[in-house]
Amino acid sequence: MSNARLLKEKKVPKALICGMLKDGERILFLKRLDANGNERLEMPCTLNYGEDPVTQLTHEFRRQTGIDGEIGEIVFEARHNAGSRKKKVWIPCLVFKIMARNTRITLAKEFSGFRWLSVEDVKKEKLDRKLEWITVH
Repeated sequence: MSNARLLKEKKVPKALICGMLKDGERILFLKRLDANGNERLEMPCTLNYGEDPVTQLTHEFRRQTGIDGEIGEIVFEARHNAGSRKKKVWIPCLVFKIMARNTRITLAKEFSGFRWLSVEDVKKEKLDRKLEWITVH
């Protein structure tokens, strides 16, 4: 089956929605092992297929980090390639501010760790595709 045909059959997300939890100038990033065993950074996020983004992000942020955060305003708007490197499908990326009183982290099983980094420091790290939008900011 061709890539174009697979893309047509695959439901394209409406947006990538991310939650940004800050501690001073540092931001919470999650670490995940890729297929080659390399750790890559990503922000707590999820693909949105038309559901209420605030409710969906609240649930996913809590599931991924164990933190009961409150969703605030949008702090960044960018683009995310939901397609492949060859066949790009650009969708909006919305980054919401997260506010939390307790920042004790209990990671979901798919993550290998977390780091608190500044935006400048994270640009020097290996990034997951869902975080590539940060390199243009």
